[in-house]
Amino acid sequence: MSRRLSQPVAARLSAVTAGLTAPLAVVDLDAFDANAATLTSLAGGLPIRVATKSLRSRALIERALAHDGFAGLMCYAVREALWWAGAGHTNVMVAYPSVDVPALTRLATDPALTPAVTVMVDSVEHVDFIAREVPGHRGLRVAVDVDASLRVGPAHLGVRRSPTRTPGDVEAVIRRAQERGLVVTGLMFYDAQIAGLPDSSLVVRRMKRASDSELRERRGAVVSAARALADLEFVNAGGTGSLHVTHLDSSLTELAAGSGLYAPTLFDGYDDLALRPAAYFAAPVVRRPGEGLVTAYGGGYIASGPPGWSRVPSPLPEQDLELLRREGAGEVQTPLRGSGADRLSLGDRIWFRHAKAGELAERFTEFVLVSSDGGDRVVGRAATYRGEGQCFG
Repeated sequence: MSRRLSQPVAARLSAVTAGLTAPLAVVDLDAFDANAATLTSLAGGLPIRVATKSLRSRALIERALAHDGFAGLMCYAVREALWWAGAGHTNVMVAYPSVDVPALTRLATDPALTPAVTVMVDSVEHVDFIAREVPGHRGLRVAVDVDASLRVGPAHLGVRRSPTRTPGDVEAVIRRAQERGLVVTGLMFYDAQIAGLPDSSLVVRRMKRASDSELRERRGAVVSAARALADLEFVNAGGTGSLHVTHLDSSLTELAAGSGLYAPTLFDGYDDLALRPAAYFAAPVVRRPGEGLVTAYGGGYIASGPPGWSRVPSPLPEQDLELLRREGAGEVQTPLRGSGADRLSLGDRIWFRHAKAGELAERFTEFVLVSSDGGDRVVGRAATYRGEGQCFG
């Protein structure tokens, strides 16, 4: 369901951060913690591995891990995983296949890091690449990324990820990995057509139910085949938008989520999610080009995915502003129109929500942390990956 913000959030955030310079990004810790509790309740007792790409802030990732029901990290790059393992984390999985040979070599040849990190493979081809290119690869821990999309005749519903789909496919990858001296420790299934797709119509809802049913049966067969060959430590699946159904699959040992902690706008349209927006950014007014118009500095933080208006930042609705269809959100300035424009002066703030979660952190070096515990106030700052000098692509 669509959730319009019921409280004057923009005015509250402007008051709380009045002494700080905009543009700035804010995380509401009360909402963040409430979302963590919501996600764990949806997970039905299965531990949730934190998807780091959706947070990209060490302090906030560690805050998520401190909540009961969260365990382990799902990273998006081997170098990122090495960074976390070097900080003492021992349950780290890289969710995407990598061809970063120097990083893989460091992982394979450092006995302090090798046991802490599992990297992803999705094909015999990738196994052979590691065996050929990575010195000291024997003993490297790997998991197999299994295609979780729905196929209906020639139609492919879901994302284009792994070529490995059937029990036989998985058996072939595991056997080749073992022949090459790799240690197979897990499986991963990401159901993007369920977890990442809002409930926008009856057709979408029916597709999601059909996909969950098909995937549950196929996933069980894949897991059985894999367990006959390897001592699996984990079988991972799901995302913020599918925890409520994915946790019912008895073949799984853990789930994954991250975006729901920030609750960006792409998660406003889910029937079974009641999340609180937790991440915002503010851009100051720098122009008043005409009646009913204002221009904000920056703001062009377009989310990845299929191009369209669902990927642009959204001004909080209480401000009575909207983006101009001909200009959208700009690289260094963003014009807006609406009845709220004439209430604003130069230097006033316009508050937005980002369409996706972690990508906002690539635009700022820190999040300002706010809380209403004891009265609305700034309670700290959390450096983003960028703020710690880290960029993992």
